[in-house]
Amino acid sequence: MPGKRTAPFDSTTFLTKIGVGKTILKPQKKQIIFSQGDPADAIFYIMRGKVSISVLSATGKEAIIAMLERGSFFGESCLNGQAMYTKTATSIEQSEIVRIEKGAMIRALHDEPAVKEPFMAHLLSRNFRIEEDLVDQLFNSSEKRLARILLLMAHIGTESKIEAIIPKVSQEVLAEMVGTTRSRVSFFMNKFEKLGFIDKNGGLRVHSSLLRIVLHD
Repeated sequence: MPGKRTAPFDSTTFLTKIGVGKTILKPQKKQIIFSQGDPADAIFYIMRGKVSISVLSATGKEAIIAMLERGSFFGESCLNGQAMYTKTATSIEQSEIVRIEKGAMIRALHDEPAVKEPFMAHLLSRNFRIEEDLVDQLFNSSEKRLARILLLMAHIGTESKIEAIIPKVSQEVLAEMVGTTRSRVSFFMNKFEKLGFIDKNGGLRVHSSLLRIVLHD
């Protein structure tokens, strides 16, 4: 017997089921939504725009560890008893974000299957991505890590996409995500362009051929 197929996520139904305890935020570009060390009292859902997630080390070094798009949750650590956020969330562009109070989200997860199922699917997907990112950082070169980040941003490999134009992102931000220097990112981007894996006509266009860098041993 075939397994039960999960229904597509419906954000309107999801937010309606939450009921009270939610607020619409409209942060501007580079506006901090919450900072590392702030009280962890809410979870957030991106309706429109993009958000970066970063961490600050004890020595003051900041690293971007994720760039989230429409349909993503963040701040979910508040649900496991964490008193403070351990990361900083910043809007990359003008965005529309739903802030859901911790208590409201817990009640909805307990009472509403229409909330619980898509949220659990999100957590499983996020955990799988974290595992992939850890392997990427431990075993892959900075060139492969950059290629993988560009492919993820372009959603290459999903929905049969063979190419996509990704939002403008600075080489400084890419360097922080890869864990290397801006000069190395510039070198690899020029290399990718010469090989025809990317082009910059009308925005940064990423081609599926960039997968060769990730798959090459």
